[in-house]
Amino acid sequence: MSPSLYIQYQNSYIFCMSKESKGNLSSLEDTIAAISTPLGEGGIGIVRLSGRDAIKIADKIFKGEKSVSQIPSHRVTYGEIADPLTGEIVDEVLLTVYQSPKSYTAEDLVEISCHGGQLVVTKVLEQALKCGVRLAETGEFTLRAFMNGRIDLSQAEAVAEVIRAKTDLGLRLGLRHLKGDLSEKINSYRDRLIDLLARLEVEIDFSEEDVEPLDREKTIIELQSIQKEIRDLLSTYNEGKILREGLNVVIIGKPNVGKSSLLNALLKEDRAIVTPIPGTTRDTISEFANFKGVPVRLVDTAGYRISKDVVELEGIKRTKIEMGDADLLLIVMDTSSEINQEDLDLEKEMVISKSKYLIVFNKIDIASADLIQKNKKVLKEKSMVEISALKGKGLESLKEMIVSTSSVLQKDQTQGVLISSLRHKDALIRAEKSLNLAIDSLKKKMSPEFVAMDVKSSLDAIGEVVGKTFTDDILNKIFSEFCIGK
Repeated sequence: MSPSLYIQYQNSYIFCMSKESKGNLSSLEDTIAAISTPLGEGGIGIVRLSGRDAIKIADKIFKGEKSVSQIPSHRVTYGEIADPLTGEIVDEVLLTVYQSPKSYTAEDLVEISCHGGQLVVTKVLEQALKCGVRLAETGEFTLRAFMNGRIDLSQAEAVAEVIRAKTDLGLRLGLRHLKGDLSEKINSYRDRLIDLLARLEVEIDFSEEDVEPLDREKTIIELQSIQKEIRDLLSTYNEGKILREGLNVVIIGKPNVGKSSLLNALLKEDRAIVTPIPGTTRDTISEFANFKGVPVRLVDTAGYRISKDVVELEGIKRTKIEMGDADLLLIVMDTSSEINQEDLDLEKEMVISKSKYLIVFNKIDIASADLIQKNKKVLKEKSMVEISALKGKGLESLKEMIVSTSSVLQKDQTQGVLISSLRHKDALIRAEKSLNLAIDSLKKKMSPEFVAMDVKSSLDAIGEVVGKTFTDDILNKIFSEFCIGK
């Protein structure tokens, strides 16, 4: 494997992975090292070493009362890191030893806690590199934890979920996956399918012997039961995705109705430029907010209208792209003016596209009560909320309505198991389809070989969720999204 490199640029060290090394799983026997904390100034920086020579290499650069090989596992020891060639002291540190298999990677692992300056952390890492370790690749520590059987693949993905959680609910979901709640449910499906497959194989292998034939009706019921449980788990994907990635809320409307003012009011900061000039927003602007524990991605878009301006047309094009990806559209209307045909056409377009939307009557602070009622009658019984983005009126009601559309807070999130990964969803869909084929074969009294083939396909698909079956491409995709030191 070609080595990865740290390149020094303006006193910063940037990790670069060579094309040859990325995704190569052949060197998991190497001892690796990486900085596990963000580069920059901080109280503490951590350099992590893992592999069969981690303790031996740490011994070469650590100076303390005891050698690293004499330090008991899971104990913290004070000492200094020195250049292995010159003996020059680099920093004073706290060093912790984790002996295999009771470590994050299930290998011998050493963590060096030094001062958090950008230069000092990098220099500590450099001393380990001088002794023959190689730089870890993205997610390689967690990959080793998976390959060494300490965690399964869904738990490995949960590590990234926990790191990237934006709200308490998202963090709770990640921790439940890390604990193994999803793994337990998936493995229960696998155990039952393995038992069924074993019985099918007996009938196939000993068809000429005096073996009691499979009870097809009972087998159909068993498969249907597993199929229903998989469908129930699949039905949780939208909620899980929202907790993991956020509810995608796109603000649309004609120019100058207050879309950017609404974004700023919901974020409680001046994120978007606001002027009385129509068409000020030419591009989409997005930011995350936390509404009652639910992460919400708010997107401000260009004014939606017929235009000949090339730049404005590009903005409208991007608006349409965001609308297609939205979980909820907020159609903002200026209720200080009469609702016109442009407003109605936009609302009609949402109905035709079957998009989920909410009408937001803005500028109620300058609109007369009679005009507000008149505009309501024009839109009839549509779901709407009255606000003043400028004065902050009605914003809490709007937030509640936004969250209620996701149904995430309508359930007790401490109960049950949710899936949040598209990869898991895809695998479970394939598993459910294969079970459907197996059930159909049983009903048609087809040979057990055909039934076994579909049950095996379902078993393989389910196994992808927890990593019982996997390919290098799957692992590369998952772990390439991790940070270097995790």
